[in-house]
Amino acid sequence: MRRSRYGRLAALLPLLLSGVLAGCGDDDEPRSAMTVRVLVRDINIRPEGVDCAGTGPYTYFHNKAPYRVVDADGRTLAEGVLPPGKSVRTFEEDLEVERIPTFCEFAIPVTVTRRETYRLVVDDRKPIDLTEDSSEGPALVAVVPS
Repeated sequence: MRRSRYGRLAALLPLLLSGVLAGCGDDDEPRSAMTVRVLVRDINIRPEGVDCAGTGPYTYFHNKAPYRVVDADGRTLAEGVLPPGKSVRTFEEDLEVERIPTFCEFAIPVTVTRRETYRLVVDDRKPIDLTEDSSEGPALVAVVPS
């Protein structure tokens, strides 16, 4: 029994140390958790609520595409890979069919320092301006194309 306790401690030690070391950087600015929401207006015909990716000129919006949230000076505030998008209906009218015109929406959880300006860079493409919106919780939003 004593061995398993030490085994668990040994397994957790790297995680504990990485958390302590992550707080030792030069970045003493407070950080806030929020969601980056991007609506890709690709008007694709698909079922509502399924995983999706951008189509046509927006194919670079897809699951696992690299992204960065940057400030006005281009400094990276958050980075990672996009999660799958979810298809959302383009309008409220019920067409009474399974496949309907949809947009592809991406919701990306991030933790960023407070800035006046935020931009999203996906797959090293041109930065997309993000706007703060708290209507559904703290979020930075963009519509592509704007």
